[in-house]
Amino acid sequence: MKFMTPDRWALTAAALLLLVLPFAVSGYVLYVVNLLMVFVVLALGMHVVIGEAGQFALSHTAFYGIGIFTAGLINTHWHPPFIVSILAGGLLSGVLGYVIGLLALRMRDIYLALATFAFGEAMQWVFLNWEGVTGGSNGMRMEPAELFGYKLTNDLQAYPFVVVLTAGMLWLTIALSRSQYGSSLRALRESDVAAMAMGINVKAMKQSAFAVSAAFAGIAGGMYTLFTSFIHPESLGFQTTIVVLTMVVVGGIGSVRGAVAGAIAFGLLSELLRQALSIQELIFGVILMGFMMFKPKGLFADRKQRVGRKAAQGAHS
Repeated sequence: MKFMTPDRWALTAAALLLLVLPFAVSGYVLYVVNLLMVFVVLALGMHVVIGEAGQFALSHTAFYGIGIFTAGLINTHWHPPFIVSILAGGLLSGVLGYVIGLLALRMRDIYLALATFAFGEAMQWVFLNWEGVTGGSNGMRMEPAELFGYKLTNDLQAYPFVVVLTAGMLWLTIALSRSQYGSSLRALRESDVAAMAMGINVKAMKQSAFAVSAAFAGIAGGMYTLFTSFIHPESLGFQTTIVVLTMVVVGGIGSVRGAVAGAIAFGLLSELLRQALSIQELIFGVILMGFMMFKPKGLFADRKQRVGRKAAQGAHS
C-alpha cells in the first residue's frame, strides 16, 4: 500500500484550505491571500533564473511592473477577457527579459547583478516619469478586469481566478524543473564549460531562463490587476526585489517548495510591516544577510539533502 508523500499531503491540505477560505474569512483576508498568490508566482519566476539557471538577476520587479501596467492599460482601454491582458503582460515581459538576457552572455556574478539592478532602477524611473502612460508620481487607476462582460470588482470575485492561475504557474514550474529543459538549466548553473561539453547551447539557455523568469513576473503583474484598481510606481522599486529575493534565498535556492514557502512566509511579514517601511527594509536586509552568510542553501534545500542522506543510510543498513 502506498502512502501519500509529505509534499502531496501539503498540497492536499493547501487545496482544501483554499477551497473553504472564501466562506470563512473577510474581504481583507482574501486580499492578503490574493497578494500571497501573486508573491508565489513572482518567487517561482525568480526561482527559474536564480535557482535553476544560476543567473543572479535583480530586475524582477521591473518585469512585474511591466506586467501590471500592460494588463492595466489593456483592461482600461479595450476591456478584453482578462486572460488576454495577463498573457500580453507576460509576453511583453518575456520578450524584454530575453533581450536583457544578452547581458548574461557577457557578464556573470556581481557584474550581472549590478547590470540587472541598473535596468530595474531605470524602469522604475520610467514608471515614475512617463506620466502619459503610467500616471507618474500620481499613480494609475485601472478599470476592473473583465471576463466576457463580467467585471471583477472585489477580492472575492477575483479569488478563484487568482488561485487557479497560481496553481497553473506552480504546475508549469514543476514540469519545467522535471523536464530536459530543467536539467539543462541546472547543468548551466553548475558550470558553463561542463554544460557546453554536454552539448547544451549555453547562450540560448541563459536567454531563455531570463525570458521565462520575466514572463512569470509579467503574469504575476497581470494577476495583481485582478483584485486592485490602483498602482503607484513607488511600490515597484528595489525593495520589492529584495523581498522576493529573500523569499527564494531563505526558502532554499533551487527548491520549488522553498520558493512557495518563502513567498507565503515573507509575503505575510511584508504585509504586517506595511506601515513601517523603514523597519521592513532593515528586517529583510538582516534576514537576507544572515542566511547568505550562515545558511546560504536555505531551509528547504537543506531538508532535501537530509532526506537524501537518510535514504542513503537506509539503503546501506
